[in-house]
Amino acid sequence: MLEVLGLTKYFSSGLIRKRYLRAVDDVSFKIEKGRTLGLVGESGCGKTTIGRLILRLTKPTGGKVLFDGVDLFALNRRELLAIRPRIQMIFQDPDSSLNPRMKIGTSIAEPLKLHGTIPKAKREQRIRELIETVGLNPEHVNRYPYQLSGGQNQRVVLARILAMNPDLIIADEPTSSLDVSVQAQILNLMKDLQKEFDHTYLFISHDLDVVRIMADRIAVMYLGRMVEIGETGDIYDRAKHPYTQALLSAATMDGGRRQIVLEGETSSPIDMPAGCRFHTRCPRKRERCTIEEPELVEVGRDHYVACHLV
Repeated sequence: MLEVLGLTKYFSSGLIRKRYLRAVDDVSFKIEKGRTLGLVGESGCGKTTIGRLILRLTKPTGGKVLFDGVDLFALNRRELLAIRPRIQMIFQDPDSSLNPRMKIGTSIAEPLKLHGTIPKAKREQRIRELIETVGLNPEHVNRYPYQLSGGQNQRVVLARILAMNPDLIIADEPTSSLDVSVQAQILNLMKDLQKEFDHTYLFISHDLDVVRIMADRIAVMYLGRMVEIGETGDIYDRAKHPYTQALLSAATMDGGRRQIVLEGETSSPIDMPAGCRFHTRCPRKRERCTIEEPELVEVGRDHYVACHLV
């Protein structure tokens, strides 16, 4: 369904002496139809930028994104508008995704009007179906976003997305602004919708506990680069990269692991160090790590790691 090849995004700064922030640096992965890839890493590692690049909300520096065999970066504006309903994004804050002056029913109807997918006479019926699908009540149609809870607004966002009948949904920390009890409800809803409609998810999060619930495969990023990718079970049971192991040791669902405390400074994405960009914090670094940047190599079935020590 989705194949990302050598995706790169550099942001430039400075008027006299140009400097480049390597937000996303030669990232590649693929997601099979109906499956979920969890993209994890610390804030600033490039996760959200990847989502925006796939949607072409941000202009790429290089690479390709193939959606159902179509190169999204090669499309003109008209072709992109035609295919975009099939790719939708859930943003972190549901309140920022909804017009505060627009009633819930009107918000859900908006994409139906914009793309003309359903005749006007059938829109109200479709809105009622969508409201019911995401677990809201019919009376919510006539309310405003400020009259609903954060969890209810996230359900409204899901209803708007389902109105487009998408194939791929990019979920950027969709539960980070919600209470823990509400998070579970939204995650279960997303899993149920995936089973019913065969959605493909790119699930972006810094929370490994959440990703473990949602993802079939996990990709771990550090400072714009992919450092490990594999099936969820392999990552949790047989993580190879020191950074992945440190992230897992901090996950609450893995309380039995020995806590790994990373020391040292996180490198700047503008002044990237030579060699492995994790070596400034790695407890196992060797001289080679400070000189040569590792490439992703297969260490098991569909399990890839970028580390000189494996």
